[in-house]
Amino acid sequence: MTLYEKLTAEIEEAVRRGVFAVGERVPSVRQASAQHGVSIKTVLHAYALLESRGVLETRPQSGYFVRELPSAHAISPAASQLPPVASTVDVSRLVLSTLRSIRSQDATPLGSPYPDPSLFPWRQINQLANATARRHSSWNLMDDLPPGNPELIRQIARRYAENGVPVDPDEIVITVGATEAINLSLQAVAKPGDTVAVESPTYYAMLHAIERLGMRAIEVPTHPAEGIDIDALATIIREHGIAACMVMPNFQNPLGFVMSDANKERLVGLLAAHEIPVIENDVYQELYYGEARPSALKNFDKKGLVLHCASFSKSLTASYRIGWAMPGRYRREVEKLKFLNTLTTPSVPQVAVADYLRRGGYDRHLRHVRKMYRQQARLMIAMVKRFFPAGTQTSTPMGGYVLWVQLPDNVDSMLLYQVALARGITIGPGTMFSSRDAFRHFIRLNYSYPWSAQTEAALKTLGELVAGMERGKNRDYEHGR
Repeated sequence: MTLYEKLTAEIEEAVRRGVFAVGERVPSVRQASAQHGVSIKTVLHAYALLESRGVLETRPQSGYFVRELPSAHAISPAASQLPPVASTVDVSRLVLSTLRSIRSQDATPLGSPYPDPSLFPWRQINQLANATARRHSSWNLMDDLPPGNPELIRQIARRYAENGVPVDPDEIVITVGATEAINLSLQAVAKPGDTVAVESPTYYAMLHAIERLGMRAIEVPTHPAEGIDIDALATIIREHGIAACMVMPNFQNPLGFVMSDANKERLVGLLAAHEIPVIENDVYQELYYGEARPSALKNFDKKGLVLHCASFSKSLTASYRIGWAMPGRYRREVEKLKFLNTLTTPSVPQVAVADYLRRGGYDRHLRHVRKMYRQQARLMIAMVKRFFPAGTQTSTPMGGYVLWVQLPDNVDSMLLYQVALARGITIGPGTMFSSRDAFRHFIRLNYSYPWSAQTEAALKTLGELVAGMERGKNRDYEHGR
């Protein structure tokens, strides 16, 4: 192997492993020459070869950058097409059992729904919480009552304003995480027995809320890159009737897409024409991979029908579970339900988070997290493509930290979950993301944790298990062979 071929292979491997992310500038010719101890001519030859392979691209007077490669293994739109049927929901037991399995200290947490806590600035926030507790040795219960801490509400409203979303602070109600915000919002707009439209696949927290309140879900076909099928939703409204709609337009879990502004505006307009409220779960709003935070449905809300829910649990700290709702015209009802359901949200965590936001540093923290997730998403996709059998397809996450994987049709993800767990690997079986036992040959993987030899070995093992099941060995696995 010549020097330039060796250098080409090293840089290509670094790109594949996510050391250099898509759109990121690689070292200049002079820097690479000094770093690798080779001549400038050798670097130029290597970069030219990488450019011809589509790995790098040249930008005039700027240098060489990692090029976005076309994904030939992306989930096809047909993978999410299901005929709409309203159904009761019973997924909580399955989800609870899978979440319990993730608590094993030795398991590789590919099935975890939670981000890696080591990336959070928990020491700073804990110090602020301790300082707050020392300043106020006894709290007045009145300080904890809804809508929540005034300074935290101000900081949240300010952050929205800085990102182009005009928000009235008086609309914000602080909750115990986004889960409570979603539950309160749904309780405010629908009653037991009502039908609620959801994406297919959908994040199981949405299904939990529907199940808890005795409602029915109707799943709407969802495009893996464009989001909920608005034409299909219009047909469902006309033929079935719905009380509400629940969606994740940004970095949807598990698909990871971002709806275009045009589709967001069209969705809000369709629902507004029928006076149907929409609950927007925007919990991953800060974890974008692009240059700016995407718009929310709230940007296009003219009638107060968008109940926007979010939290700091996925971007700042999961332990304090600070979330909020901006419920539009349903604000008074949500505040009342908050008081009736949980009475208060503890004050110390609210004040600690507000202090952290006021002091600055949140954006710097987020830039680091986004860069890590973007690199690890690319690496996870590459490893799935490398270790899993031909025909395996993946989503293309635009933010967040989860990957949706479509396995060969005859692979049962629940059986894969059980066999993988016996080998110390957790995954999210696809059936958790539907009320109708759909997506049995899909899994969700978490890539927020730092890449390690253990992670790579776990993916290799998963790939081998999937390959074995594809060859018809399901019965052997079922009998423990």
